[in-house]
Amino acid sequence: MQVNVIGAGSWGTSIALLIGRNGHDVTLYGPADENTLATISLRENMLYLPGFVLPENVRITCDVSDLGEADVWVVAVPSHAVREIGPIIAERQPDGLALIASKGLAFGAELLGDVLAKSLPAENIGAISGPNLAIEIARGIPTAAVCAYLDEGKADSVRRAFMCGSFRVYTSTDLIGVELAGALKNVMAIAAGISDGLGFGDNTKGALLARGLNEMSRLGIAMGGRLETFMGIAGVGDLFATAASKLSRNYRVGFALGQGKSLSEALQEIGQVAEGVPTSEAALILARRHQMQLPTFEAVDNTLRGRVRPFDAVALLMERTPKSES
Repeated sequence: MQVNVIGAGSWGTSIALLIGRNGHDVTLYGPADENTLATISLRENMLYLPGFVLPENVRITCDVSDLGEADVWVVAVPSHAVREIGPIIAERQPDGLALIASKGLAFGAELLGDVLAKSLPAENIGAISGPNLAIEIARGIPTAAVCAYLDEGKADSVRRAFMCGSFRVYTSTDLIGVELAGALKNVMAIAAGISDGLGFGDNTKGALLARGLNEMSRLGIAMGGRLETFMGIAGVGDLFATAASKLSRNYRVGFALGQGKSLSEALQEIGQVAEGVPTSEAALILARRHQMQLPTFEAVDNTLRGRVRPFDAVALLMERTPKSES
């Protein structure tokens, strides 16, 4: 297969590494910045994924004219940049298959698939999500993901690029659920980090994640997703990995906040995009559209925006009026 990967950060580089190791031809495209130029020269992403040399069948470029037709275009840029990618793909391959690997929501609380659908046929847009920390993918540590297209046949053809002994891929037609699960779990990873940063125990984090998962799945169902998606690899699987790992950017942002640091200090520490920060606000916009309350997400957003202190946000959740769990 010929695969174009758009985005040369840690996630895009790890995807290019995985697919290249599987024997497919890959073009990895990134902006003409210092990091991409260094990656072209060294064949190693020293800033985001040091220690892993890209195979010879992976070509790295910062020249958009190097992008030709491909069996699949993998979009692995920060969510705020996805809007720029649709026209790039459409200009080169109007009927190309696009696969969203980014995990977030666009400005205005749009699904990333809806953003790409402004330039590409909706039936040719899919998403892949799961417990997929970039460094563990690069190390070849076993994991799984879900690849979703409206047409499951397309999902089956695309997953061939990813499948190997360390990366198992399931298929789904629940594109909305897979996209939302991947985006919303980042907010709950921040919540888990806050809890740990405050010095609370595993009981606290377990309860927090359970309630967060409830809110994620209710919003997903309201938007047309399926409950089983949130209970599966793209939902529970990704949530547990991201909310429990110190490798997770979103967890680390939350942990820093729990220790009393400001949001700007936390983001400066990690030096990369933490998708859960803008997604917390977008989730509440979606909740209002669907006339729902998401108290756990609201508590995270209030903490991120500095409206309440982390400890007070937890106290407010504990003091809510008791009710039935369901």
